[in-house]
Amino acid sequence: MSAASFHEDDAVAKSYDRTLLLRLLGYLRPYKAAVAVSFLMIVVMAGLDLAGPYLTKVAIDRHIRRGDAAGLGGVAALYLLTLLAAFAVRFGQVMILQMTGQRVMLDLRRAIYSHLQALHVGFFDKNPVGRLMTRVTTDVDAVNELFTSGVVTVFGDLFTLLGIMGVMLFMNWRLALVTFAVIPFFFAVTNWFRRGSRQSFREVRRWIARINAFLQESLTGMSVVQLFRREERNASAFAAINRAHADANVAQIFYYAVFYPAIDVLAAVAIALILVHGGGSVLTGGLTLGALVAFIQYSERFWRPISDLSEKFNILQAAMAASERIFTLLDTPVQVAAPARPARLAEVRGRVAFEGVWFSYQDPPLETPAEDHATPHPSAQRWTLKDIDFTVEAGKSVALVGATGAGKTSVISLLTRFYDAQEGRVTLDGVDVRDLDPAQLRSSLALVLQDPHLFSGTISSNIRLGSPIGDDRVKEAARAVRAHAFIEALPGGYDTEVKERGATLSMGQRQLLSFARALAHDPKVLVLDEATSSVDTETEALIQEALTVLLRGRTAIVIAHRLSTIQNVDEILVMHRGRIRERGTHQQLLAQRGLYWRLYQLQYKDQEVTAAGESPATATA
Repeated sequence: MSAASFHEDDAVAKSYDRTLLLRLLGYLRPYKAAVAVSFLMIVVMAGLDLAGPYLTKVAIDRHIRRGDAAGLGGVAALYLLTLLAAFAVRFGQVMILQMTGQRVMLDLRRAIYSHLQALHVGFFDKNPVGRLMTRVTTDVDAVNELFTSGVVTVFGDLFTLLGIMGVMLFMNWRLALVTFAVIPFFFAVTNWFRRGSRQSFREVRRWIARINAFLQESLTGMSVVQLFRREERNASAFAAINRAHADANVAQIFYYAVFYPAIDVLAAVAIALILVHGGGSVLTGGLTLGALVAFIQYSERFWRPISDLSEKFNILQAAMAASERIFTLLDTPVQVAAPARPARLAEVRGRVAFEGVWFSYQDPPLETPAEDHATPHPSAQRWTLKDIDFTVEAGKSVALVGATGAGKTSVISLLTRFYDAQEGRVTLDGVDVRDLDPAQLRSSLALVLQDPHLFSGTISSNIRLGSPIGDDRVKEAARAVRAHAFIEALPGGYDTEVKERGATLSMGQRQLLSFARALAHDPKVLVLDEATSSVDTETEALIQEALTVLLRGRTAIVIAHRLSTIQNVDEILVMHRGRIRERGTHQQLLAQRGLYWRLYQLQYKDQEVTAAGESPATATA
């Protein structure tokens, strides 16, 4: 496991993208009234910020120099009132804007999560979970900064900046131009800061995504890590990623450490120029002392919005990088989608048919069905399934057997529409599954996997999975699969808390719960993918007894390596390298002495061969 094994985040081509920004601003449309009020408050706040230095000028020139204590008290009261008004306006503006930002985050996260749930399983096979988690969490937070601290407040900084420039020019245009003389140096420093911080920011975001992906993979597989003593190796790999992330942050800190002190130095130079030029004007009578003090205060406030605008640039850059990744995810096409006008089955009977199905995980595959019969190029992508054709009548059962990689699980993935076939079709009751609403299709199926997945919650909630299933039905399903006894033995019974991934339960118990979950939903088609591989022999015998009754009236498709579990199915399909090589009942396939017979001999040669009076060596020859 190495840092290089994770997907790179694409770098943002430019720090500002008008299309991305407009698309982001579209999320503000439902809250345009709140944004308008916040914008108005920012304008008022900018005006109030301009009042302070001017009131200082009035206090010095009209009252302090003349010894007018009464008038000075009035100006002081007005100054205090201005501060209180600014506080109230700023409080209201921050509250409104922050609440709007939280609502936008809520909408954006909901949109991302809904889209993730609509994507087909193959998407998650190719994208690390940690990387996707970064999209929903860290990237959305970066966009939130744009809404709460950037897109609206930048106008406040502009109004304040233009207002200060206008007042300074009105008061004394010569002194104002002297103050503005340092602006070109500021732009030079800002341009250096933007170029350097942009690349360092990209590095920080990329390494954050890698840390999330690494942690998710490592923590999920902690039992394997400890079993194979990979703690030190994983710790070294994580240290490398963490160090790279720290180095990227240090590089970013360097630019901030230079930029803000440089701005302070430029502001100090501006004040020095004001003191030198303005002080001389005061001595010659060309400028009042109050105006000089007001100029110094305006100069200090002049650099604040400029520094803020530079910070807003960083927020804009972060939002552009985050939004590009978010919208790339949101624009990922939903390859397995409901048709515009889905067919609807009035009553699902459960007849399943595969009609000339060809399927490859690479879309499109590098070879056509016709080319498959020839000798393809060794590097060509092989078809996973080749000309699969079989029918399971309603209420009947079929088993798929074969070596690992023969294509058994791919058959199930096509039936459940986790993927779609490139050639041929899969039907339920004569209707192509691609023409059905996925909700109706999947509600007609129940899938029990080899590795059952449990969610945080209770035992009963993991059986229901949110469906309106009563307690009696939950317990009936549990009894049928012989799970009721161990559930009742738990401290809380059916209300016992289940930890993440069912960590407090054994593999066999989790498997039994997945059986109960499937049966409680009363499907017309029951799919078992190595479903008894994680239970002991005694429990398997109990489940087989229960399934004999529970599968009655249901269509069943069973994938199994234990051939003892499928001897009573109506038909067995033997798959090899993506094709169906043999089909028939258990006895018929044994009589053919083909692939199935060899598989059977490998599992039961000691018992069966001895009973037939042959030596194991003879049987396997």
